[in-house]
Order: sequence, then C-alpha cells, then structure tokens
Amino acid sequence: MTNENVQSIVLGEVEVIRVTEWQGAFAAARDLVPESPGQVWKDNEEWLAPDHWDPDSDRAVVALQSWVLRSGGRTVLIDTGVGNGRERPGSPRFHHWQGDFLGHLARAGVRPQDVDVVVNTHVHGDHVGWNTVDVEGEWLPTFPHAQYLIPAADDFHFGPDNAYGNGLREDDRLIYEDSIAPVHRAGQAVLWDGSYRIDQHLTLESAPGHTPGSSVLRLASGNDRAVFVGDLLHNPVQILHPSCNSGFCLDPERSVLSRRRILERAAAERELVVPAHFGGAGAVEVRREGEGFALEGWAAYGTR
Repeated sequence: MTNENVQSIVLGEVEVIRVTEWQGAFAAARDLVPESPGQVWKDNEEWLAPDHWDPDSDRAVVALQSWVLRSGGRTVLIDTGVGNGRERPGSPRFHHWQGDFLGHLARAGVRPQDVDVVVNTHVHGDHVGWNTVDVEGEWLPTFPHAQYLIPAADDFHFGPDNAYGNGLREDDRLIYEDSIAPVHRAGQAVLWDGSYRIDQHLTLESAPGHTPGSSVLRLASGNDRAVFVGDLLHNPVQILHPSCNSGFCLDPERSVLSRRRILERAAAERELVVPAHFGGAGAVEVRREGEGFALEGWAAYGTR
C-alpha cells in the first residue's frame, strides 16, 4: 500500500525519505512573505498554484514535513514537526495540535528507537515538537537512543539564559520547556556552532538570520548534492526574489545574506534545494538569473 505522506529519493548512497505531517493553505501570501511584490504571485500563477499558492483565497500553501536520511548505516531525522498536545497560545493553528507523525514514521519503516541522530535546523515550534512525547504527564525524548543536534545560538537565545527569546513570546518559553529542556535533562543534547560533520555524507552549517542559530544540512554523496535549508525559504517566490524574508525572520538583514549565500552555492554546485515548508515536490534545483535565481527543475520522489 502506498502512502502519500511518505515519499523517497536516493541521492548517491543516501536514501532520503520525506515525511509530511500536514499540507494546506496556511496564511495570506503577503503575510507569509511580506516584502514580496504582489505581482510576482500573479505572474507565476501557472506553476505556483496549487502546490504553493491558492489564487482564489490569496493564501500561501505550506507543508509541515521532516526528512529521514539513511546514511552510513545510521538513521538521521531532520526536524521533528509540531508535536501533539502542546500549549501554543500564540500559534492557534498549532495549539493542542493532534497529528499522526509517528504513524507516518512507522509507515516509512522508522521506529523511535531506530533513530540515531535528530537534527533541529532551528528552535521553532514546528521544527522541534516531536523531540519529546508526554509520558504520564512528563515530557521525555521521543527518540531514546538519539543524539539531538541543536544549534548553540538558538539554545542560548530561546533558553533561560536569554530569558526565552528575551521574553517576547510566551510560546518561546513553552517550546523550550517542553521540547528542548527535556532533551538536555536526558543527556541527549549536543550543542554545536559554525559547522558539524555528522558523517562522510552529511554536514551541518550555520546560516543565521531566521533565528540566531538557523542552520542548513549539506548532503554530498557520489555525484549527488543537496542542501536542506530549513526556513531560509518558505515559498518559491523567495528564490525569484531572495531579498524577501518571511514574516518570521528575527534578523532580516542576516536572513537575506544567508539565503543568497546558500542559493549561490546551490546554483554553482547543482545542489538540490530542500526547504522545510515547500509543498508539491518539496525540493528544487536552481540557477542564477539576473540578480536572483530561477527554478531549474523539481525533484522526482517516489511514493513508498
């Protein structure tokens, strides 16, 4: 039986399994990407709709998704979605969320005890939620044998030492307390900065701006290249106009610098770009075009 929530592709010696928690119209297009020219959505409607934009409602379509990488005999999970039963009063869509993320993982052949490494590209609620599960009223790590790789800058910014993101959002304190602090208490958190090599195929690199510790994961195996860019990109219009940030970027200027740097390298090295929230195929090749970039071709996943 096939499962539309689980798809896969093989890059070199690494199997990449895409696990989609949810996909649909999320927010008004120019709320998600406030600086994007309104005309760019209309001019590109032919391919933005329906996977990335709903023209009738003018809402951007996003996916909540994670990736399982089978690399070097280990199982690596990139980002862990929203998580069930969380207190998120500042994010009504995610407040008391209930989904079947672990069921999707199981249908991909992944049990929690099979995961060796968890990568949190950054500490936002839709990227760290399944770090933990509620066990008789206590949040405990979902993946009992895994190292959790957490950007040190985000751990500081969203943790108690920086008063949970300077106390700007109550959700930031709740996210840290239910999804990050329990991992520390279990001794499974590994903080890193700058770069971190996971294995011969996978390397983490800092790409700050969206959050202080935002990061990307580079895959290089055989002749294949990919870069998992987290929230550097929320919608393909940001490839066409890389100076346009999402409405969630904490440091807009650094976000633009990181986005341009990663896209420049992806175009030069023919890396498949894999953003956290693209619907449709979910991954794309890019090329230089003028002062920005253009889409070269979408990835060809198979359904498992």
